[in-house]
Amino acid sequence: MRAFVCVSVGSAQRRKKQCSLARQTCAHVSPYCRLTFCHDGEQLLIYLSPPFLFFLTFILNLLFVFILQSLPSPPLYTLYLSCSTYSPPFLWFFIINPLKACYLKAIETQPNFAVAWSNLGCVFNAQGEIWLAIHHFEKAVTLDPNFLDAYINLGNVLKEARIFDRAVAGYLRALSLSPNHAVVHGNLACVYYEQGLIDLAIDTYRRAIELQPHFPDAYCNLANALKEKGNVSEAEECYNTALRLCPTHADSLNNLANIKREQGNIEEAVQLYRKALEVFPEFAAAHSNLASVLQQQGKLQEALMHYKEAIRISPTFADAYSNMGNTLKEMQDVQGALQCYTRAIQINPAFADAHSNLASIHKDSGNIPEAIASYRTALKLKPDFPDAYCNLAHCLQIVCDWTDYDERMKKLVSIVADQLDKNRLPSVHPHHSMLYPLSHGFRKAIAERHGNLCLDKINALHKPAFEHPKDLKASGGRLRVGYVSSDFGNHPTSHLMQSIPGMHNPEKFEVFCYALSPDDSTNFRVKVVAEAHHFTDLSQIPCNGKAADRIHQDGVHILVNMNGYTKGARNELFALRPAPIQAMWLGYPGTSGAPFMDYIISDKETSPVEVAEQYSEKLAYMPHTFFIGDHANMFPHLKKKAVIDFKSNGHIFDNRIVLNGIDLKAFLDSLPDVKVIKMKCDNNQEASGDTNGALSMPVIPMNTAAEAIINMINQGQIQVTINGFTVSNGLATTQINNKAATGEEVPRTIVVTTRSQYGLPEDSIVYCNFNQLYKIDPPTLQMWVNILKRVPNSVLWLLRFPAVGEPNIQQYAQNMGLPGSRIIFSPVAPKEEHVRRGQLADVCLDTPLCNGHTTGMDVLWAGTPMVTMPGETLASRVAASQLSCLGCPELIAQSRQDYEDIAVKLGSDMEYLKMMRARVWKQRICSPLFNTKQYTVDLERLYLQMWEHHSNGNKPEHLVQTIEAGENA
Repeated sequence: MRAFVCVSVGSAQRRKKQCSLARQTCAHVSPYCRLTFCHDGEQLLIYLSPPFLFFLTFILNLLFVFILQSLPSPPLYTLYLSCSTYSPPFLWFFIINPLKACYLKAIETQPNFAVAWSNLGCVFNAQGEIWLAIHHFEKAVTLDPNFLDAYINLGNVLKEARIFDRAVAGYLRALSLSPNHAVVHGNLACVYYEQGLIDLAIDTYRRAIELQPHFPDAYCNLANALKEKGNVSEAEECYNTALRLCPTHADSLNNLANIKREQGNIEEAVQLYRKALEVFPEFAAAHSNLASVLQQQGKLQEALMHYKEAIRISPTFADAYSNMGNTLKEMQDVQGALQCYTRAIQINPAFADAHSNLASIHKDSGNIPEAIASYRTALKLKPDFPDAYCNLAHCLQIVCDWTDYDERMKKLVSIVADQLDKNRLPSVHPHHSMLYPLSHGFRKAIAERHGNLCLDKINALHKPAFEHPKDLKASGGRLRVGYVSSDFGNHPTSHLMQSIPGMHNPEKFEVFCYALSPDDSTNFRVKVVAEAHHFTDLSQIPCNGKAADRIHQDGVHILVNMNGYTKGARNELFALRPAPIQAMWLGYPGTSGAPFMDYIISDKETSPVEVAEQYSEKLAYMPHTFFIGDHANMFPHLKKKAVIDFKSNGHIFDNRIVLNGIDLKAFLDSLPDVKVIKMKCDNNQEASGDTNGALSMPVIPMNTAAEAIINMINQGQIQVTINGFTVSNGLATTQINNKAATGEEVPRTIVVTTRSQYGLPEDSIVYCNFNQLYKIDPPTLQMWVNILKRVPNSVLWLLRFPAVGEPNIQQYAQNMGLPGSRIIFSPVAPKEEHVRRGQLADVCLDTPLCNGHTTGMDVLWAGTPMVTMPGETLASRVAASQLSCLGCPELIAQSRQDYEDIAVKLGSDMEYLKMMRARVWKQRICSPLFNTKQYTVDLERLYLQMWEHHSNGNKPEHLVQTIEAGENA
């Protein structure tokens, strides 16, 4: 955008003298100033391009020259100021008040002086007084109906005020006075463009070019309109034409860079943005666009600098604020991002992207209702907004709002299909793709696009490829394995695998752990730091290139990606290939879609060879299950339990009042009349004593100790002392020992857990599911309702995960014919309580859409059977893998009807339920599912297979023939 002054010159002789002087002066400030003659040379247009400080003195001198030379006959030598869409405050600070005073004096002296009214309108426009400016321009054209420049100025200011219909009228009146005025045609086309009349805008731009073939602004704006119509190649040609006419045309450089960026030519786009800024350092849009690309390349600090420059230049630049918020969000500065989005909306309340970005902050912070409201605002402002629509769909999934569910799913699939067809980044995140009815090809393609983004970022680093070892000489014969994760801390991933690094055979393996997040000072972090041979905090090395250098310097042979596309991931490290073998493991339930990941560690149940095409990686099988849980180490107090026979009616239940503790045996020995009942694990086996007590359940009769325990619970006491042992209320673990509550330490008391603590009925079958509610879909809830209807004396126990989902679930269940009282919700609990209270449920009903992964392990460690139905995705088959490894295949359903029948049998046949509970209780100790030591040995065998295959010069291939457990690693 350019400002200009329009000078009316008088006689030919005077005109010659003035223009000669003007040309000489302009020569000193080029390219910031150029001259154009209009109306047979009677007007001299001086176009001014920012930055204005370079020619401020020139303007004042030039004005002075023309004013002095115009004094003999003022009507013939009048200075016209034309409105600019860019009026820097520092320019007007020096000249605005003197000009304003002059024009006011002129109007006072000669009220019908139209030129003074018009120029005063320009002054008001420069001061931001749009309505006063409009008034003065309208007064000017009223006084002089043939005042061309006043009509142009009026059109410009109306355009700026977005009063488009009146702006069009002003420009059309100007064209009636001067039909061949190319600039007016160009401005009129701009209004048509803003009105969405793209075809009319294109025709009008072409007319402007026809009138003035050497009109770079018109070519640039025509290109914008053509691009809007999808004619990208013609738009690119127009930008190039504008640059041939004016190689320093900053707008064309910037807009051509936008095209290059969209085409994936990132480096060329960066060069064009930088050239635009060389030509015009105060170009706010180019700063913002360059910053956006730099952010995409992972150069966050440099991106932040350019966003700040854009805002300094243009303090009301809403786009820059919104995009800077995105950068700050990526830098984990949530508060800063929130402030940026809020400011962008304050500047432009109709800014749909800013509302969508604000929604993302709310969503990530768990403020789902606020996120939903902001996404809906964004879609109201911009109905065709795929990102907002898909993110809104995910938010609605989180809170189980299934209004128009089928229609929403169809539209979401259509959006993804269209984006993939146009080679755009899909609006559905890879981690969310498992929740929607997408094809395997679509899910894989979504992941692939995100993998390509990582490649784009690392390509900008221009790093040469790393060279990798072919043997183990440098490591003394040991295989170096590196685990990369943002979750070495209090996170479900660490809860699962924290013991693995320390269990590797140090004679054959050297273990490196690379943290992508800062130290959270928990015992989980301390354990991994202490037990890994090497631990590096890469969060202190934000540059991906330098972080990859560090990994490569360590000589890692197999680098393990434990994040995938989850929060905190830095897949750019893997894109740089600092290790010869790179594998996905445990932390992400799907394919990476990335060419830089060689293997995905899985198993035959989770990832059958028949569906290998779902994965970009080669399958690498563990012999039992790829999943693991460190529950035996974290919760050893749950290996055994005792119950209180509080009803004495002959029916002893193992999950009404439950006692656990590492000193449980000693405590029981201190009590009188404790009896032990035996439980059989299958129909062909009578109950018998087991050396580890897995089939034995101590029962405490109603005596003084039992009454003291029940009174403690009923009265809400924290703990009591019985025979020298501290017995604690299971709801008070946080108050007693916070680290025990988080699972960092083992509780030292005897912990009591009861159904009454959670409002669960004593005499009912309790089905449970402790997953986040987003994993529930309408067909799943319908199955659960069917089960509850078939088992009348039953309830369903869910979590407020989140709480705003509870009323939706209750309402949908009631719509399906189930009373609201049949579904009981509890708050999310600390980790230890969460696992321990799983003992109170009779049966866990898994979510087929996306299984309980960590929560599945939690409920199985509590001894509660879990019914699952595997689907086609990895995320929907994990529970089946866990149950197969546990030795409970009869809990795996093959259809929805089968799922319901298994659950109903467990809820209706008490002997069958007792048998399955006994089997799960026993098998969690006897099976490989929670055996981290055996798992580590199996994992080492798989690593050695990978290395042997690589060292023989082979490309990665499926490793699905598992080595027998008896073979040595």
